[in-house]
Order: sequence, then C-alpha cells, then structure tokens
Amino acid sequence: MRIGVLNNLRAGRSGNQVSRILELLRSHPDVLHVETDHAHVLPEALAELTHAELDLLVLNGGDGTLQFALTEMLSDPDLPRVPMVAPLRGGRTNMTALDMRAQRDPVKGLARLLHAIDTGRLEEHLVSRSVVRVASSRREKVEYGMFFGAGIIRRAISVVHRVFPTGRSQGVFGAGIVTAALIGKLFSRPTDGIMTPDKVGVLLDDGNAYSGEFYLLIASTLDRLFLRMNPYWGSGPGGVRFTSLASNAQRIAAAVPGILRGRPARHVTPENGYTSVNSERVDLRFDCGFTIDGEIFDPQPDERVTLGADRRVTFVRA
Repeated sequence: MRIGVLNNLRAGRSGNQVSRILELLRSHPDVLHVETDHAHVLPEALAELTHAELDLLVLNGGDGTLQFALTEMLSDPDLPRVPMVAPLRGGRTNMTALDMRAQRDPVKGLARLLHAIDTGRLEEHLVSRSVVRVASSRREKVEYGMFFGAGIIRRAISVVHRVFPTGRSQGVFGAGIVTAALIGKLFSRPTDGIMTPDKVGVLLDDGNAYSGEFYLLIASTLDRLFLRMNPYWGSGPGGVRFTSLASNAQRIAAAVPGILRGRPARHVTPENGYTSVNSERVDLRFDCGFTIDGEIFDPQPDERVTLGADRRVTFVRA
C-alpha cells in the first residue's frame, strides 16, 4: 500500500507535535511525507503526493486542509483515482476528524492507522461519505468540503479569526464561545451587526421553493458538527443535509435546544420558519458570502450557489 502524509505546519498545532509525527515516520521509511508551512505551497505539496498514485493520503491538518485537498483531488481530471483519506486532528478545527472519531492526539492517530495497516485490519477503520459540492455562478472553481454555511455562521467564523489569537483557541474553544453568544442573541431577534438576516432564495430538488430573510443556512454530510451538534432532522434520500432558520421563525427560544440535538419541538416546521431536508440538490441565490469547512468566501453580488453530494470518498478513521 502506498501511503503519503501531508503535514500542514500552518494548521495551528505546535511544532512539537510535528516533530513527533516526523519521528514516527522515520520508523516507516516507505511512507512518503511532505511538510509545508505556507498556503501558497500547498498545491505543490499535495500534487507531489497524489500523483505518486497513493492508496491512502493522511492529512495532518484541520478542516481547511481537508477542504483544500478534497477540492484539488476531486477537481483534477488527470488524477487516476482519488485515494482513501485519513484526516488527523492536527488543526485548529477538526470537525470531520471528530465526526469520524479520530484520536485526539494526531501522533497516536497516525500510529494506530499504521498499525492497522501492518496487521491487515485497515478495513475496520473505513468510513464512506458523500462530499458536499459547491458550484457558484460567480466563481470559476467548484469547491468540495464536508460543511457549508451562509448567514451568521460565516460572519461568526470571521469574528473567531479576528478576536481569538492564532492557534487552537480559534478552534472549538473560540467557536463554542461565539456560538453560545449568538444563540443568546437570537432570543432577542436583533437585526443589525453580525445578526443581520440575509435575503436568500432557496430551491430544493423536489420543486419546493421559498425565499425571505434568514439568520442561518447550513448543509453537511457529517453526522455531527462541533460540540456534538446535530441540527438536521429532515427526511428524504438526498445526500445533502440542509437546514435553514428564517428571521421570522416562531418561538426560537423554545426551539433551539431540540434543534441542536436533531430532535425538534412540534412547532419547528417550515410554516413556522424552520426547514430541514435531505436533498440531492439545493439551489441558493444570495449576496452574503459563505463558508466551507471554516474557509471564508467573501460576498458576491447576486450569487447563485448549487449544493450537491454526487461524489463519495472513502475516509479512514485514524
């Protein structure tokens, strides 16, 4: 099995952990590995690994590193095949790795993964998942990732990056504090600043269309988000788990606890401003920008975004 490891040194973890990773890799000389500490060399580093016809790509980075790798690989027509992908918990935010129950320590995760390969037990670690495809009328590149968000979620991530110091505090810790503050503000229905509702038009693949002002629109293929939130409760065979929260939603204070667990109260219905569905395709029209796996995409005028989940990747639990 051909294995490659991409160590993204700018993903927010300490240099000590990278040194421990490299020390572990010295005992596995057959494993290819590349280290990078600048965003502009990520494409070259990833290409060096993927074009070696890997069977398994290990990513020692966070959600942003994974989003970049998925986009590059799934968009590359010259790549013979997409390798299995093992995300380590090596970044500021590691929502996908957490959802797949990866080891807290990325060094221990990589060691467990290599041991599973050596003992012929890799199959026990495989997790097949659809990937969210994000195509925009205003952007040349199609993006891939595991989580999409528009509305206050994009602005909240910008606040985390601006307020909290660079490092792990920009991850779940900072996101958790900001999320709690925003949930509290929802109860008072503010209409300015970060909580300004965005005008959005939504079209689902079953023909259901609705529009208005929304606090939040999110889509994912993960079972759980950070802090074990599961704000999806819709039905349907589609791979895109999509939820929207309108600014005129009824009884928000009573709805939030159940929504975060994926067990909404009876009044949480589309008629009352709450929609959650599993859709093959979601078409959005807005000018508020969005985020994919924590990466910020700035607003564009009259942007039309199509979400799908037609590609699957075999992930490996590290």
